[in-house]
Amino acid sequence: MAVTIVIPTPLRQFADGNTEIEVEAATAGEALDQLTTQFADLRKHLFNEQDALRNFVNVYVGDEDIRHLDGAATPLKDGETLMIVPSIAGGNIATEAKIADDLPTLGSDEYTRYSRHLILPEVGLEGQRKLKAAKVLMIGTGGLGSPLGLYLAAAGVGTIGLVDFDVVDKSNLQRQIIHGTKDVGRPKIESARERLKDINPNTKIDAYETRLTSENALELFKDYDVVVDGTDNFPTRYLVNDACVLTKKPNVYGSIFRFEGQASVFWAEKGACYRCLYPEPPPPGLVPSCAEGGVLGVLPGIVGTIQANEVIKVILGAEGILLNRLLLFDAWQMKFRELKLRKNPDCPICGDNPTIKELIDYEEFCGLRQPEQTQSPILEEITATELKNWLENEKDVQVIDVREPHEYEIAKIPNTKLIPLGEVVKRANEIDATRTTVVHCKGGVRSAKAIEALQKEGFAGRLINLKGGIAAWSDEVDATVPKY
Repeated sequence: MAVTIVIPTPLRQFADGNTEIEVEAATAGEALDQLTTQFADLRKHLFNEQDALRNFVNVYVGDEDIRHLDGAATPLKDGETLMIVPSIAGGNIATEAKIADDLPTLGSDEYTRYSRHLILPEVGLEGQRKLKAAKVLMIGTGGLGSPLGLYLAAAGVGTIGLVDFDVVDKSNLQRQIIHGTKDVGRPKIESARERLKDINPNTKIDAYETRLTSENALELFKDYDVVVDGTDNFPTRYLVNDACVLTKKPNVYGSIFRFEGQASVFWAEKGACYRCLYPEPPPPGLVPSCAEGGVLGVLPGIVGTIQANEVIKVILGAEGILLNRLLLFDAWQMKFRELKLRKNPDCPICGDNPTIKELIDYEEFCGLRQPEQTQSPILEEITATELKNWLENEKDVQVIDVREPHEYEIAKIPNTKLIPLGEVVKRANEIDATRTTVVHCKGGVRSAKAIEALQKEGFAGRLINLKGGIAAWSDEVDATVPKY
């Protein structure tokens, strides 16, 4: 029966450069024998003098090591994949690279700096010169942009453009490793530029301290070879995608939420775009932001590094980029999964008959800016200072906290009642409709949703949103209430 053997990178030089070999075998042992008969130099790297599999080489069938199955006698099914997984310490045999005349040369210090790249046949001198010639535009210098920028600069990318308009907040430091404690309050683009120049003074940094918009995106994208999406909201994500399609640029995509991440390369010239995967955004508020839903600190490091890896491969012209593939990662379960993507012939931006031929209003497209005639009634709000005065003057007011119980344990406003957002409608009877009700969450988003849901269900009482949520209470009223 036909079995595919996956050859790992360090051993491909002993298998004529092949990444996969197909053999006819009924067991794992037979498959390895077929492989090492075909490539005799490979055998000494897999087996010791006693003809036993070396201890630093693992062989997997599916997701199980054959040592935990039946060893060499492990049966194989037709079409099954056998993976060789050796331990690796780095290094490879250098091969002579062909040099293109129009690529920049390397300085003597750069040969030392990039030596571990230069001895990789897949990169070599020509590849390193391609990296030096490349121009990469990063959208965002936050959770994903931090590891992305660090590794692109370290790898020797010649020009990195940074687009960001935010400032460093203390809550960023749990994951946005390009910034430090001394940078709190500084524009992110300044601290990012400073850090990247420290990592590699040979890299040119173009800083654009601005919000990416439909008015500036095409102009910003046109001079760059690759665009990397490190954004954290749907309007900008669709804007990046559409601008990449219109300017014919590859879009290296990454996204994170709590413990889960996604990565892909969207390149309309060669395959699917982001709209082929997600033709429409989710309704506003359905997917919480990281500020509302949380994120494991190391997750953006992993996903951002995957993005950096794909950017480098795109620049080098390597095979196997995440084109037409969506990589899913679960950090809590430590599992990767891959889904196939297909170009949608009816895609409105990259399909056979595109209807989107210029950048649009992405706030409106994502439902964040409703047409004037359909706008919801103005939400009644109160500031934290005003609420404090109401409570001190014994105004007949009740405060409902719609955060989750674990958030309530972190910080709370005194004498509030906890009813999580997901329970607020079915527990509406616990809210006294004869009293004025102030609803709050962390920042004001979920509380606004709670008020809308209660009003839709016919709640008769007066509902007021606490502007800025408990964070505003900490800022304006009681600094001992932790901010998170």
